[in-house]
Amino acid sequence: MAEIAFLKRAKISEAQQYMLLAVLGASLVLGVGVALIMKFVSQISFNATVIAEEEKAIVTYSNTIKNIGICKKPAGAIYTDDELKKCSPNSIEASEVPGTLRYNILNNLAANESLNSVPRESTSSCINPATSKSYTYDELETIYAEAADADSTEKLMAASELIQNCSALRIIPDSLPKFRNEEALLSSLNKIFLISGWEPMSISPSGTSGASGFGTNLNTMSVRLSVEADAGTTKNVLDNIEHSIREFNIDRATIEWGSNNTIVLQAQATAYYVDPSILTESNKTLGQGGKK
Repeated sequence: MAEIAFLKRAKISEAQQYMLLAVLGASLVLGVGVALIMKFVSQISFNATVIAEEEKAIVTYSNTIKNIGICKKPAGAIYTDDELKKCSPNSIEASEVPGTLRYNILNNLAANESLNSVPRESTSSCINPATSKSYTYDELETIYAEAADADSTEKLMAASELIQNCSALRIIPDSLPKFRNEEALLSSLNKIFLISGWEPMSISPSGTSGASGFGTNLNTMSVRLSVEADAGTTKNVLDNIEHSIREFNIDRATIEWGSNNTIVLQAQATAYYVDPSILTESNKTLGQGGKK
């Protein structure tokens, strides 16, 4: 009996060992399976993030091209490869891209009669040799259309430069230059004095400049000016400074009576210029596990 009981216990112990090994094997398989599933889920999530960022970049590029007016509007939401390959910016007229930056600049701003009311007579390149007068916008537009029809990149670039310099577009650099230029600043003030009927006594930069505080790329230049004239001439000077297309802010001024019923005006003014704006590309690095 004792031997039979011992054999039964041995068989039970052996069965328990097999059961334990089976449980361990199943646990190992389950652990490996869970690890693989987690890895696959992580890879799927990472790939989905990469695809989403790629789609976002494609949409951003497509919207930039569409909003600027480099190419005609795409048939769908974004440009296809074929549409981009067929796109030729120099052969597209502004009328073909309505509502874009290109259209607004060429058809609204450049053709604005009020902004173009003062001809650029001081620039010889803006004189039409056929009429000996400054180009009208209609004449400039005709030159541009003829250059586009000729399918000549060189002629089209020359026509675009002519529009930039001889149309109302010139008010952009005139009103807010893209770099510090004290000579141009003093020249503008000198012209204001001359058209006001006053030979300037003194115009000089103060030597100070800096950020304006109104924007990240708006900078200031300070200038000192002096006027000694009758009341009417002094008023003309101040009126013309106020109506100048270039902004002059009078920061400090003193007015005194001079000799022979003249008024002596001493003033410190601030003019502005802006840093060039450029289109920059941004890179984004993605990593698994949410690391970027």
